[in-house]
Amino acid sequence: MRYLDPKNDLTFKKVFGQHPHLLRSFLNAMLPLGPGQEIVELEYLPAELVPEIPFLKHSIVDVRCRDRQGRQFIVEMQILWTDTFKYRVLFNASKAYVKQLDRGYEYKGLQPVYALGLVNATFEPDTDLYYHHYRMIHYALTHKQIEGLELVFVELPKFKAKSLTEKKLQVLWLRFLTEIEDQTEQLPADLLEVPEIREAIEILQESAFSKAELLAYDSYWDSVSSEKTLISDAERTGLKRGREEGREEGRQEGRMEGLQLAAEVLRLHQAGASLAEMAEATGLSEGAIRQLLADLDG
Repeated sequence: MRYLDPKNDLTFKKVFGQHPHLLRSFLNAMLPLGPGQEIVELEYLPAELVPEIPFLKHSIVDVRCRDRQGRQFIVEMQILWTDTFKYRVLFNASKAYVKQLDRGYEYKGLQPVYALGLVNATFEPDTDLYYHHYRMIHYALTHKQIEGLELVFVELPKFKAKSLTEKKLQVLWLRFLTEIEDQTEQLPADLLEVPEIREAIEILQESAFSKAELLAYDSYWDSVSSEKTLISDAERTGLKRGREEGREEGRQEGRMEGLQLAAEVLRLHQAGASLAEMAEATGLSEGAIRQLLADLDG
């Protein structure tokens, strides 16, 4: 029996976007919910149109839901990383929080919004921590909090299952995401001991997917690969320009500049600009622009 990777758009949404009891178990394990705050029931919410991160159309997967208390939960799976992703998550959570006023709520009746960003990349290399919890607290009196938004980011590559005694269900769900990969055949026995995780694994059986679904599954990874190449090319372009201009911070600024240049190339291309016009506007060579566009088209 072979299994598919749960981080893929198709499989992630099939597991967590169609089975509310599995999503409930996952969120209760992953979010910083105190005693008595566990999710009991939830309903799915329609996906909303939000600003896209340049060149990351395919590598972000999201699922939205609300529990019977009115709390909202946004789960985003990010295969590739750019710093912009943090602000996208903050934007999504803030928008969901503010939109409660459209339903006639008073300010005091607003319910919290939790955003969970699962990242299949390392973005905090200076720490071994893989679980990053953000909330709005008093600078000096950290026990005082303004409730409303809570953001959690998980760096999946850093996760190592060292102990099952603390937050056992969280560890098992993270193992589900990190240990089951494309064409997995051998399953860890302890994952099958949890009914919800066992059911999620059964959903991943390759034989349960149609030919059309398997084509979509492979197409998703192809798109992610193209986006990864595009980001790398854009970063290299920005880094080169940063070094040429003698910036000490050339690496960080160059990376951001590279992404901005790539976004500008896409905008001009969609507006019908010629290669020569795009080269003049961005300072890139026509060859570099041609390669960026080819990578985007996959």
